[in-house]
Amino acid sequence: MAQLAVEKPFPPGEYPVVVVGSGPGGLQASYALRRLGIEHALISQDDSPGGMFRKWPVFGRLLSWTKADAPYDRRAREYEWFDHNSLVADEPENRGLAAEFIDRTWMVPTVPEMTANLQAFAERTGTAVRLECRWEGTRFEEEGFVLETTDGEYRCKVAVFAIGVTDPLKTPIPGIEEVPHYVDVRRDKESYRGKRVVVIGKRNSGFELADGLVPWASQVFLVSPRPVAAEVIALSTVRARYLQPYEDWSWGGGTFAVDAAIDRIERTAGGGYRILASGTTREGPIVLEADEAIAATGFRTPMRDLAGLGCATVKQGVLPAQTHHWESATVPGIYFAGNATQAAAGLRKHGVASASGTVSGFRYNSRLLAAHIGEKHFGIERPRPSLAVDDVAPLLVSEVARSPELWSQKSYFVRVVSRGDDGGAVDEGYQPLAAFLDEGGADAIAVTVEMNGSGEIYPAAYLRRNGGVEEDTRPPQALNEFEGEGYRAYIDDHVRRTLG
Repeated sequence: MAQLAVEKPFPPGEYPVVVVGSGPGGLQASYALRRLGIEHALISQDDSPGGMFRKWPVFGRLLSWTKADAPYDRRAREYEWFDHNSLVADEPENRGLAAEFIDRTWMVPTVPEMTANLQAFAERTGTAVRLECRWEGTRFEEEGFVLETTDGEYRCKVAVFAIGVTDPLKTPIPGIEEVPHYVDVRRDKESYRGKRVVVIGKRNSGFELADGLVPWASQVFLVSPRPVAAEVIALSTVRARYLQPYEDWSWGGGTFAVDAAIDRIERTAGGGYRILASGTTREGPIVLEADEAIAATGFRTPMRDLAGLGCATVKQGVLPAQTHHWESATVPGIYFAGNATQAAAGLRKHGVASASGTVSGFRYNSRLLAAHIGEKHFGIERPRPSLAVDDVAPLLVSEVARSPELWSQKSYFVRVVSRGDDGGAVDEGYQPLAAFLDEGGADAIAVTVEMNGSGEIYPAAYLRRNGGVEEDTRPPQALNEFEGEGYRAYIDDHVRRTLG
């Protein structure tokens, strides 16, 4: 055991914070905690950093994109707007690492490219991980939590679980137990040559499978009750992987996006599948005969015993219920990082979801999470620099125009400036919009970037005065240039009215 402690960082023992998981959520959370000087242990069951990207997507290419060359240098903060796969760092040399590894065959990286990016971040930023240390159980103690692992027990005041949404989930359909889940799909796409394949599900993993199979299978059927929201997909970061199968369907290439509720699944004498379903968009019975079937029916967070500890869940047990600051809604001191933070959904204005299910969104969640933990549990006050009122409007205009936080997490994050006690202004930094609206505080102006259901992007301001909040939006601009005189005057007027 002594030798093990020499070879591995973070031996079992007592730490203020323990972070579980070495995927992008865990690495980003650990990096942010360390930058704040918060002692913690980062542990992982894996033998190298990377999390789910070490083995998925099954056909080896991600959904999210990185533009290797962009209008900004990779070391600039603004470059993050064009790079949805790198983690974020304070040091310019550790930014935009994904672009170093992507081969430009396509803008979305392969699994080896993504894992190389994450491992490089861990190495270059000195984000140490105790690998091959599996979290197995959790219990309360008087001073906090005890995490039981294969290496021993970890005691902490705060536990952060960056454990992903990785447990396979199957819809309760009679016969689906005979269908392999996404995680069990054969990686050899050529083995599907000339076959009819039914993919159960029309969300990310379903279309990802279809995208990989369309060049090989004779026909691909994507089946679920809800229709494809093409207008939303066309404006999302995963559109490239969706639209090829969707276009193949539209132009009659052998792919079908079928809106139907599956009643049962049967095996055929030849070893194939018979799918018996009922149409939803168009009512009536539907029967599909297929050589192969795959259940792309989703995943849940691997909660282990956290539910028994009192952590509530949402979406039929799929995700842990969370506050606006990604803390368990029912067990104080337990937090979540990574793509499980999508459970803190925000306002979902116009039905547009947050980007918290992707690296491009939850990397920013992790930074605010670390700051919140520092402030709430360890008395580490976040910097709140004073500003002259005349400097507020230029700051907020630049944020609306170029902030990667606001552009990546539209309608989810706001940049906030409040009225200071001395008559000046105070830069409150970034906050979740839902927290700004719900938690109140001093008079303040908060700006963000939003997108409506038609895909139009526009700036928005939220003005908190005398305990009430007023919302004001501006029209879109053809090139999303929100630094023109009209936008400057709009924000300047609100600053004067709100901050004096």
